[in-house]
Amino acid sequence: MARFEKVNRFADVDINLPQRKTADSAGYDMEVAEGIVVPSFFKLFAALQDEYNISTVFNLDNLAMVTKRLKTKPTLVSTGMKCKLEPGTYLELSVRSSCPLKHWLMLANGVGIIDADYYNNPDNEGEIFLQIYNLSPFNIQIKK
Repeated sequence: MARFEKVNRFADVDINLPQRKTADSAGYDMEVAEGIVVPSFFKLFAALQDEYNISTVFNLDNLAMVTKRLKTKPTLVSTGMKCKLEPGTYLELSVRSSCPLKHWLMLANGVGIIDADYYNNPDNEGEIFLQIYNLSPFNIQIKK
């Protein structure tokens, strides 16, 4: 069974632990730990176009360098949570079906996978982040 905990950097912040809203809920509802603005994908794309011709061909290493340098990556949205899982299991992150339909927000990786051994990862305490793309033409503010 999954056991959620706040990471230390949010220990004193009022965040609700993920929970199932009804007895038959397919998964846990998670909240955003802090407000954040998710830039429009088109603004990220424009930053790339300002630097490179659309016909430019990159290998994966070059594209990774350009993405890092121009900061044209998905927005990492913190949940402030980590999750202790049973060995051999994983936690799947998905957006509700209404999220892209109503709010133009999608997980950049389609489905996020949190491995059981990510809990207490020494790099970030196993904090769970959502990789979000905003497909609208406007920046979107997500409130805590």
